Amino acid sequence: MGFYADHIEPKLVSCICGSPMISKERATIVPEAQGRVLEIGFGSGHNAPHYDNAKISHLYALEPSAAWRRLGQKRVDALPFPVEWLDLPGEEIPLDDASVDTVLVTFSLCTIPGVEAALAGMRRVLKPGGKLVFLEHGEAPDRGVAKWQDRVNGVWGKLAGGCHLNRKPDLLIDKAGFQIDKIERHYAPMMPKIAGFVTAGVAVR
Repeated sequence: MGFYADHIEPKLVSCICGSPMISKERATIVPEAQGRVLEIGFGSGHNAPHYDNAKISHLYALEPSAAWRRLGQKRVDALPFPVEWLDLPGEEIPLDDASVDTVLVTFSLCTIPGVEAALAGMRRVLKPGGKLVFLEHGEAPDRGVAKWQDRVNGVWGKLAGGCHLNRKPDLLIDKAGFQIDKIERHYAPMMPKIAGFVTAGVAVR
């Protein structure tokens, strides 16, 4: 990894992803997680304060970046339930089939290169009836905003860890074979529209 990717990018993106407006979005969906949980793209642990601790028996924190794991260690240490780091990418989930009750993925489907393979892996490790809890940003419904997302997507990705502004998370989840039970879409307040169209919900394996 280069100096930017190892030292600057994690702190920059962590600062943005830990902003008050995004924390409010997290607080509405993260408490849906329960049982044995796999969090995809744990990053610096901004979801940690929003877990309903009484509902979690074990957390697998999947984060391939050592820089991000260093940033997240303090939040991991503060959790009252067992946490196990997994240092492989989302396309290579090192867990057995049907071994977790919940998969949580927030603002990570936009960054995974092989997102279809990652979603297939999430479905594989979920127990039948298990939940995929998601909070993602993606392509805006307004044509003018979507055009700007397409225009700046390449530059944005280079600055923000490979983030794609124009993916459609709900369609990707549906295509992966999940049944979406609950979904909400809206622009996050105080966020630029090109990065602030949020899709949140719960899907079932």
